[in-house]
Amino acid sequence: MPERMSDLIAKTSIDRRMTEIVTPIVEDMGFELVRVRLMGGNTKTLQIMAERPDGGIEVDECAAISTAVSATLDVEDPLEDAYTLEVSSPGIDRPLTRLKDFETWEGYEAKLETVEMIDGRRRFKGALQGVEGDEVLIEIEVDGVPTTIGLDFGWLSDAKLVLTDELIRDVLKARKDAGQVDEDQYDEIQTIMDGDEET
Repeated sequence: MPERMSDLIAKTSIDRRMTEIVTPIVEDMGFELVRVRLMGGNTKTLQIMAERPDGGIEVDECAAISTAVSATLDVEDPLEDAYTLEVSSPGIDRPLTRLKDFETWEGYEAKLETVEMIDGRRRFKGALQGVEGDEVLIEIEVDGVPTTIGLDFGWLSDAKLVLTDELIRDVLKARKDAGQVDEDQYDEIQTIMDGDEET
């Protein structure tokens, strides 16, 4: 059963319309849509984030998605104004837009924001603890005590991973283990851990 489209994937009505057009193209190419945003500016940018079902995406894959989406949008043309199409990976400090993202990234620090106030707050920061039904579980500090709370997935207006040393290390290790990082491309890789600052 496909997940329902949430505001995390597409916030505005034009984002949702673009998502309806783009999703079949992205999925037919073997990828998953992470997020669609039409961003303002002098020239609008239609940003599409996608990845393989097992995570990650390469530059040439982004280019292939861009070419396919461009061809369809030239025919459908839901946007009246000029815009730039940008297809990218979600990045390391990625947005969390699907319920499964909260399971995949369990244990990592995230920032969540809700549509409505919950116990006097809308912003929650802490370690993801997976999901239970339609609830996202996150461990937060309540009066100095680590406490796991559940937030209904439908209540979330924004969610993303927090860029931490642990996240960077684990993502790079996973990419290396999957053969996606070729250390021969680099002259030297130097790691400075917390507290090991150069003098």
